[in-house]
Amino acid sequence: MAVHDDCKLRFQELKSKRSYRFIVFKIEEQQVVVEKLGEPSESYDDFMASFPADECRYAVYDFDFTTDENCQKSKIFFYAWSPDTSRVRMKMVYASSKDRFKRELDGIQVELQATDPSEMSLDIVKGRAL
Repeated sequence: MAVHDDCKLRFQELKSKRSYRFIVFKIEEQQVVVEKLGEPSESYDDFMASFPADECRYAVYDFDFTTDENCQKSKIFFYAWSPDTSRVRMKMVYASSKDRFKRELDGIQVELQATDPSEMSLDIVKGRAL
């Protein structure tokens, strides 16, 4: 599975320049490509709305939060979205390509795997961030 250069470039822009709030990736013609770039002003709800109900996706999200000590921090989350309603072949392709793709994106701090939107709710993300 190839990773399009644009994926790495956009991820670097999210990580270093904070140009995007999130990036959604999909596998197309045997390579991972950028499907959607989320503007810095977009919310977590906008991010959640970017996932199709019956197709797998990868995504990264730049999550800002405040620690118990009142410090502002951010963590980059990697999401592997594999809904139960997606085709078995698609799930297998995404599952087998995930680790290699994740290695291409240097700087991911937390990984979430989800088959249902409830598994990546904002409460779960906050819990994993702290």
